Amino acid sequence: MTTALFAHLVMQQSNMAMMLLGKVAHPETGKTIKDFEAAKLFIDQLEMIETKTKGNLNKDEATLLKQNLMNLRLAFVQAVESPSPAQVVAGGSNKETKLPESGKTGQGTQAAPEGASPSAPDDEHRKKFTKKY
Repeated sequence: MTTALFAHLVMQQSNMAMMLLGKVAHPETGKTIKDFEAAKLFIDQLEMIETKTKGNLNKDEATLLKQNLMNLRLAFVQAVESPSPAQVVAGGSNKETKLPESGKTGQGTQAAPEGASPSAPDDEHRKKFTKKY
């Protein structure tokens, strides 16, 4: 029973990570979702499970966990390195174009210093450290 529950846990975490990487469609909406930070969290959780259970799993459980982690890491790298055109427009360009538009709006209302100063903290807030696989 515990082996089946462990396998179910690993598959559940793997499926969530694949869905968040955009590799599998959302079951309710049928749309693909790309949230690399959330996907990374699920992969990190599986890595933690691998570390904490080392030496306590049978051969089948260890193989299942190891293969799922290997597949997820590969899918993560592929998703990050080769984003789809829709993601580039939605993820990279919109964030960059939102800042100038808000700056233009602030300049049009004669609030250029206020429009410029909030963008600097926003840039600092967007700096993130990521783990690479």
